[in-house]
Amino acid sequence: MIDTAAIILEGPQAIGLGSIPICDPQDGDVVVDIDWSGISTGTEKLFFTGKMPPFPGMGYPLVPGYESVGHVVEARPGSGLRAGQAVFVPGANCFGAIRGLFGGAARRIVTGADRVTPIDESLGADGALLALAATARHALAGLRTELPELIVGHGTLGRLLARLTIAAGGCPTVWEIDVSRRDGASDYPVIDPAEDARRDYTTIYDATGRADLLPELIGRIAKGGEIVLAGFYTDPISFAFPPAFMKEARLRVAAEWTPDDMQVTHRLVRSGALSLDSLITHRRPAADAVRAYPQAFDDPACLKMILDWKDVA
Repeated sequence: MIDTAAIILEGPQAIGLGSIPICDPQDGDVVVDIDWSGISTGTEKLFFTGKMPPFPGMGYPLVPGYESVGHVVEARPGSGLRAGQAVFVPGANCFGAIRGLFGGAARRIVTGADRVTPIDESLGADGALLALAATARHALAGLRTELPELIVGHGTLGRLLARLTIAAGGCPTVWEIDVSRRDGASDYPVIDPAEDARRDYTTIYDATGRADLLPELIGRIAKGGEIVLAGFYTDPISFAFPPAFMKEARLRVAAEWTPDDMQVTHRLVRSGALSLDSLITHRRPAADAVRAYPQAFDDPACLKMILDWKDVA
């Protein structure tokens, strides 16, 4: 075994950069040096705050991160990849007693080649956004779906949903209560929900992760309308039945992305149909993780925080 630098979450609010051993690669594996990793303001924030509900693999200490990009430095027989390729890495579980949940926030990782996605070298740090973009694509491309007329939340996920909707020929309205997050729109309006009198949306996508918004959203759909829960929700989902009954409301939960979503999303980015521009707003060296994680979670101006691993030994 060799050691690697990694972000270690020892428990709620206890995070830092440490050195831990990683397992030896086997046939079919690749060894990847991570260049950049993103911080998730959804699931990773829940682990950081200790509010994550029971989840497979849950426990501390853990290595977070599932939005990483880097370069293959060793490709074992059967991997089908080669050294030098740029790849997206959704995480790894190669840290022995340290849980790899999700395991992408490390300088070096070992994982099965079937888990990584070769990407264009030109993407650079923007490649870390592919996981969130594929999540947005999955929400839009699931079974029996319609494009959103209303998207709730103008964070990174909300912006990607809006951009994909525009690319598919739709024209969404976006709600955002935070004035500082209403800029950055292209070809769609971003408004304060208090200024929107409309109550006949056929499809509403929520990208906030706030379960308490559901009663309000039910009141905003047309009869037979659908609400798609595209975020991650820790509070119980509850609502008064009569309004939902009168609207014949439909509720859909969008799960995580699939390999097909990742491939399609990468093609959309390569073709120029989906832009990842201006979504990364903050960058810090990985060694500055103690300050980077709280800022990513608490600063409304931070859409996406990227950690730079290139200068970490």
